Amino acid sequence: MDPGYQMLRQATQGDVDFITGDYLAEMNLAENAEAFAAGNHLGWEPTAWDGLQQSLEAIAERNIKVIINGGAVNPRGLAEETHKLAVQKNLPLKVGYVEGDNLTAEVKDLLKKSGDLPRHLDPEGHGIQLAKNAHDYLDTQNKPLVAAHAYLGARGIVRGLEQGADIIICGRVADASPVIGAAWWWHRWRDTDYDELAGALVAGHLIECSGYVTGSNFAGFTDYPLETFVDIAYGIAEIDRDGTCVITKHEDTKGIVNEDTVLTQFLYELQGDIYLNSDVKAYISDISVQQLAPNRVKVTGIKGAPPPPTTKLAVFYKGGYESQLLFNATGYGTQEKYRLQELQIRDNLKRFGLENAFDCLEFQTIGVPALNPRTQRSSTTYFRIYAQASKEEPLLGLLKAWRDYGMQHYSGWHCSMDMRTALPRPFLAFYPALWDQDKLRETFTLIPKNGAAPKHNIDAEHPSKYEPLEKRPSYDTPAPTSFASSKTITLKLGDLCLARSGDKGANINLGIYPRRTLSNPDIAFTWLRSFLSRSKLKELLADDWKDEYAIERVEFEKVRAVHFVVYGWLGRGVSSASTLDALGKGVADYVRDKFVDVPLEVAEGAVSSIGREDVWHKL
Repeated sequence: MDPGYQMLRQATQGDVDFITGDYLAEMNLAENAEAFAAGNHLGWEPTAWDGLQQSLEAIAERNIKVIINGGAVNPRGLAEETHKLAVQKNLPLKVGYVEGDNLTAEVKDLLKKSGDLPRHLDPEGHGIQLAKNAHDYLDTQNKPLVAAHAYLGARGIVRGLEQGADIIICGRVADASPVIGAAWWWHRWRDTDYDELAGALVAGHLIECSGYVTGSNFAGFTDYPLETFVDIAYGIAEIDRDGTCVITKHEDTKGIVNEDTVLTQFLYELQGDIYLNSDVKAYISDISVQQLAPNRVKVTGIKGAPPPPTTKLAVFYKGGYESQLLFNATGYGTQEKYRLQELQIRDNLKRFGLENAFDCLEFQTIGVPALNPRTQRSSTTYFRIYAQASKEEPLLGLLKAWRDYGMQHYSGWHCSMDMRTALPRPFLAFYPALWDQDKLRETFTLIPKNGAAPKHNIDAEHPSKYEPLEKRPSYDTPAPTSFASSKTITLKLGDLCLARSGDKGANINLGIYPRRTLSNPDIAFTWLRSFLSRSKLKELLADDWKDEYAIERVEFEKVRAVHFVVYGWLGRGVSSASTLDALGKGVADYVRDKFVDVPLEVAEGAVSSIGREDVWHKL
């Protein structure tokens, strides 16, 4: 999604040795694969090509190397187009590509022969359950497999840099792999320099997601002028020989790099305190962040170990069809209005014989009317009827069930005149699995200067050593501190804490820590780690909590953070989630919006920032 001009900015607004880019997520990779197979797509990410077109002269002039995974399902195609452009512009750039991630043919064959896919990424047991429809791919006739891509490490990238490549186009390498590959080659690390590789992995994690380390998706944005976050710069990682790094950005650009923006991005999309990659396993529980100067933050404390023998395999299959009906109600009696709407639709579905025809049918109320509203908009909410089915017919029946009772609606019913979401549309479902690394055949190919067919592929080889996957720790604070005798003040948790959440396959993660502007963040963390147990998070999630969910919890003591993974929140994953927030990004601010009783010695420093000094003085 990164616009092309951001690549040009990174190349021209200051000095960099490499430009790396992560363009892939669950959905665009699968959608590209389906459209590419049908001849309706070039297979690569258009914004990656846009960036290369805008930046090629600057890249050549400044001797910058580029490593991106914007090749998606056709890295060779994008590399060849880039090579042609360089030749047209008479630029002395060597272009190559990494392949080996596309395992669609192998996985289809495996499913046909064995009747199943490899083991799911999430370990079942210990309270963790897969979604009830997680194995729908077994219905190969109605829900055929569309794509399967392994998450590659940095070995192919390193081979390419060793061959003198200036631009390396990848498919589904892991998000941080371009950064790991750049640092690995630059510092001439061995593949057993695990601490160093682990540090580069975390550096890549910090800068891989557009402007997320420079102020985007930042819970603390309300403490700054809003103009700070308009057209922000992207992050830069300066990686030292020992794997530690400094996160920064180009001078005189919008955005912020401070301990908070770095920490919130660190906490994003983690799976606990062990970070896995095809090249290294990073132990991140002792991470530290330190502000060195304005917009310069040093990151240390990462330790590494050999990678696991498996890597992540992203499998996508046709999940069926989905639709959503969106209706509005205003003000008085809103809940009764929506209950009436549900009763009417369910009555008609029963009459049509469709009450059990859906894989998913949910009636969701979105929003709460304002008290004593001053505008109709502030009094208006909407009703979301979300449905999935294997065939289109039940969804068309749902639309008819509403339409037949359309003129029996509740008082004040209204909706948008655009009803396209009510029509069935196909969707893809996600199955994350494990794949043996030794079965991968990752290669790098350098395109010859004359543009002739590449003569040979260079084998990226496999890690020299593996360590088995280990059970991730999950714990509450061993010796919680009691504040029972303290006076308290009722605040929103967000008055005290910043947080970030996001999707991890079928799950979400949530990291939360005390604001650094508090009078004593150490005391605040002592309270937070004691207060925010696994059971307390369930309580805060309230009606959103379901018994089939499971929670893992760890702490990052040196940065005063508590981290959770909630298993099952997104069903099978982003692409088929029924929740409105299918990426899980809003969960952090939902939890921060909860009122909690906070000891005065903890709350000191937060009250003035939220305008509660009068309450403070009374206490």
